[in-house]
Amino acid sequence: MFERQAFISYAHLDNLPLSPDQAGWVSLFHSTLHTLLSQRLGAQADIWRDDKLRGNDVFSDEILDQLARTALFISVLTPRYIKSEWCTREIQTFYRQAESARNLVVGNKARLIKILKLPIDSEASLPPAVGQMLGYEFFEFDDDRTPLELDPAYGDKARQAFLRKLNKLAWDIANQLEQLRELAPASPTPDAAPEAPPDAAPTQARIFLAECSRDQREARERIAAELACCGYTLLPEQRLPDDEDEHIAAVAQQLAECDLSIHLIGSTPGRIPDGERQQSVVVLQNELAAARSRSHGLRRVIWLPAGLSAPQFAQQTYIDALQQDAALQFGADLVNGDLETLKAAIHAALRPPETPTPAPPDAGDAPRIHIVCDAADRKDTLPLIKLLRARGWEVTLPVFSGDAGEVRSANQQRALACDGLLLYYGAGDEAWKFHQENDLRKLQGSPRERPLRARYTCLAPPLSDDKEVLQAMAEADTLDLLDGVGEARLAPLLNALKEHP
Repeated sequence: MFERQAFISYAHLDNLPLSPDQAGWVSLFHSTLHTLLSQRLGAQADIWRDDKLRGNDVFSDEILDQLARTALFISVLTPRYIKSEWCTREIQTFYRQAESARNLVVGNKARLIKILKLPIDSEASLPPAVGQMLGYEFFEFDDDRTPLELDPAYGDKARQAFLRKLNKLAWDIANQLEQLRELAPASPTPDAAPEAPPDAAPTQARIFLAECSRDQREARERIAAELACCGYTLLPEQRLPDDEDEHIAAVAQQLAECDLSIHLIGSTPGRIPDGERQQSVVVLQNELAAARSRSHGLRRVIWLPAGLSAPQFAQQTYIDALQQDAALQFGADLVNGDLETLKAAIHAALRPPETPTPAPPDAGDAPRIHIVCDAADRKDTLPLIKLLRARGWEVTLPVFSGDAGEVRSANQQRALACDGLLLYYGAGDEAWKFHQENDLRKLQGSPRERPLRARYTCLAPPLSDDKEVLQAMAEADTLDLLDGVGEARLAPLLNALKEHP
């Protein structure tokens, strides 16, 4: 379909080395991308560019002719690039040729790849579709909000970020080239028998990876790279609209296509679309995903990095609300921890739920009670455990140590394999109780090994204002154990399970 794989379009000024003993940034970008892409393709990559050794922008009809035969156009955007008549002519020509051939987007991927070496104020000189592309940012902001290129000349941290970005780019390009090859029309072979249609491949989940603030972009890119390696389709594939109403409509449409949404919360709000609400994309997209979860059961993961705090009062208020407001975290697994903990939670959410095989009825099978408690409550639950076991019942406690994903999975299995569920409200505070109730609520639609016959909250020492309120309300699903454990206090639970076959 195409004779060459990729062309790098850049301005000569952006390839001048910072010192005489160094290679220019574009030259280093080109050589590193060539190496990484060759390794991923298993063959020498074909990436070309005009060396622009003349030092000025001289139109070359030869280059413009070759663009039509090149699969991917990689533009290194900088302030100089958008002012260069030659550079803008290259990108406009490629765009027109691809639009004319109706192959600018193939397999939902644009053949024009945007590399942002530095921020640019305006994209007016570029084709309109370029502004909607997400692109790859090869710069960061320092503490003074000064943009700094990811250039190995700036030190080891910049070198690692530079290589990490290029690794992601090479992986994406390799996948796109493979897709282009598969979609290319094959030359018919005379007298060849028609091939039988292949069996349909299993459909991988589609994931909405929500936009985030700048301080979480690196984490978002790592998550995106890992999920792409696993074959998942990630949305959005293009920059979402800046108009608030259009943004909301686009997000709602994409969430309707997805099986999971992932939200990374940072210390700043993120960009704010133009509209009456003046809410950031982070807030809007989480709100829309919660609504989708409520109406269609969309699975969600929200990540609050360990120790996260915000310098702005409004953002800190939102972070606090996410941990306390059930509406904001509806349907989500709220993850506190490092990036690996987040990855484990994502893969757990993507794992299809196992449908347990119900055990055949057994007259001698005793009721199972699972007690959800804080680790500090394990010793304090002993009187309760002894009383229940004295009746011949099985009792389990949560798993507290081990791999985060395995611990979460084990505790979910125990909660789904019991006849009675007790939330032991002792050492844990109000926030702990809220999170446990939320986690248990998420399991309500999961297949169970046994029907849940009883579920109670046990009020246990130490006494607190919240427990006093619950004690005074004396609701039917509350067991008051503040003054000790006894059969009289457990009567509702015992009565609910005494008819167990």
